[in-house]
Amino acid sequence: MRGFGAEELLNCYARGVFPMAEGRDDPRIYLLDPDERGIIPLDDFHASRSLRKTVRQNAFQVTVDHDFTAVVAACAQPAPGREETWINDGIIGLYTDLHSAGYAHSIECWSAGELVGGLYGVSLGAAFFGESMFSRRRDASKVALVHLIARLRAGGFSLLDTQFTTEHLESFGAITIDRSSYRERLSDALIFEADFKALPDEISGDQALQSITQTS
Repeated sequence: MRGFGAEELLNCYARGVFPMAEGRDDPRIYLLDPDERGIIPLDDFHASRSLRKTVRQNAFQVTVDHDFTAVVAACAQPAPGREETWINDGIIGLYTDLHSAGYAHSIECWSAGELVGGLYGVSLGAAFFGESMFSRRRDASKVALVHLIARLRAGGFSLLDTQFTTEHLESFGAITIDRSSYRERLSDALIFEADFKALPDEISGDQALQSITQTS
């Protein structure tokens, strides 16, 4: 997509459109505007008792924007049950540029200095567009999601876009809404300016869960 850069990508998000590639080795990038969208209502996030226990135990060191490049690279790699990914070199370049401009963020989970899980997405107004997550240790990506929810709640976000819903995301409260409803929520969210860095870059599991509870 010649002439398509970070600014154009942000404009796409503001219109409710997002990019994908057919596969890791396909150089083309497509813009999607599906009839239905997945979101996680921030006031109805579900975390199982066992996950909350894992979060409280601080099984992983959780950081923010510590190694965005590594998180995206990990999300672009095949994994069991995900033999093909939609993240190609063009996608990686675009989101790296957005990160440099302060719009794309990552949450990382570490164990003994090794990156074992995380997620990344785009922040615009009071909307956060979740792009991808990965896990090399059990529950690592789930812990990253809990920390993301805490950060979004504390920062005044009103929309968490997951693009699509899966059984995995539904266990956290994800729902599917039609395009019209999504665009209404997006329009409302873009009126306000939320703060992704409202919390310190590193917080404990107890602090993350407390943030979610206090802002409920």
